[in-house]
Amino acid sequence: MDLTQFLELFNPYPGNKYLQVTTEVDATTDALYDLMKGANGEFALALYSQEQKEMIQRYPDATLQYLTTLTQPFRALPRDYDMVIFKDIFSKHHNPKGILKIAYTTLANAAHIIIMEKKGVLDVDATLQLLEEFEFRSQNSIDILPEYDLLMAKKLHMWGNGL
Repeated sequence: MDLTQFLELFNPYPGNKYLQVTTEVDATTDALYDLMKGANGEFALALYSQEQKEMIQRYPDATLQYLTTLTQPFRALPRDYDMVIFKDIFSKHHNPKGILKIAYTTLANAAHIIIMEKKGVLDVDATLQLLEEFEFRSQNSIDILPEYDLLMAKKLHMWGNGL
């Protein structure tokens, strides 16, 4: 999988924190981990999976959170992250609105959210509308990975919920 265009979506600074929430790690997880490590940033992974053993070795500098069921919300502190990436979780989670609310709260002002799902799984228009309802702005559908629908939006200071 060529991730060149995908990685161009990110511009981390030293001290930035990115969180990927997913059901399965893949090349995007590896690329984000390496990107943040190279930028002197922090990478966190919230993994909805039973398999945990190899993750500590694979991502030794990451903050790891394991969730065993799709009914559990991931944990994150308010205004703690500069980017939240949902990969293959948004359509599967039992409470997508709940995890979207957590994402909004944990994002710093002017931070981004990305929702990635395999092509055809996500109702793109409905999800863009849901992002709007949750006060995310500049919603876009970006076609850069052939196997994924990718939506990106921004939390803006003094808009909507104003957190």
